[in-house]
Amino acid sequence: MLSAKSLFQEILDHDESYALFCSIAAGGEAQGGWENARIAALAPREERALAPKIARHGADEDKHGRIFTALLRKRGLQPVPVPPETDYTMLLERHGIGLPHEKLKAEQPLTVEDIVTYLAHSRVTEQRASEQMRLLRKHFADHPDLGRAVRQISQDEDHHLAYCHEELLRLARAGHGRTIQRTLRTCALAEIRVYRDVSLAVMSHMGRILHWPRPKAALLALGIHTVYAWERLTGWHRMTTLKPPHLTNPLGTPPSPAPELV
Repeated sequence: MLSAKSLFQEILDHDESYALFCSIAAGGEAQGGWENARIAALAPREERALAPKIARHGADEDKHGRIFTALLRKRGLQPVPVPPETDYTMLLERHGIGLPHEKLKAEQPLTVEDIVTYLAHSRVTEQRASEQMRLLRKHFADHPDLGRAVRQISQDEDHHLAYCHEELLRLARAGHGRTIQRTLRTCALAEIRVYRDVSLAVMSHMGRILHWPRPKAALLALGIHTVYAWERLTGWHRMTTLKPPHLTNPLGTPPSPAPELV
């Protein structure tokens, strides 16, 4: 029976597909770490109090990248090149979502509007990350190799999502509500398209590596398109709502260390 657990298990059991999976994840997390570090460094005077939390977000992303790299090395594998069509963060930037790298590479301070854009983008992408890690945690929390890493990263992603809710609600109360909702909608609609395209690309590469028969590959592609149709119709709304999180000040403490994997 084809299920999320059996699909992930098949990918994890094969060295080449496992290396690609971890390399894609590590690359995306490292990119997120760099972006957050630059945003923290360039935070405007009005939002300097937020800079430590942005830096903490970036430190967590860097940690996640190191965790995925460590998982590879534990298995005696090395990172592999990430195919451009599977690079989620790069494709989001190409679609104009988030702050452009040209702006982050400069030394000009950001504006409050830039911080709104950053937080709205993060709220959408952290929703996706939180959901994906909860799925992995559901099936692999007790896995001898992945369990600790999955539990740690999943907890971090939940904290990141709570942080985005908390800060966007604060900025909405400060008068940025309409801009926030407009930006969230734009980000969400772009993200679901990018996620569909990246998912199709990843499954295509995995199918080649694992020699999936055409009916299986077609069924997986149909599932991805079905999810996109639901998200395009109504599912995207879950990425744009804001509510007080159960956690308060989730990024107001030092980052937790990476779990020991060996």
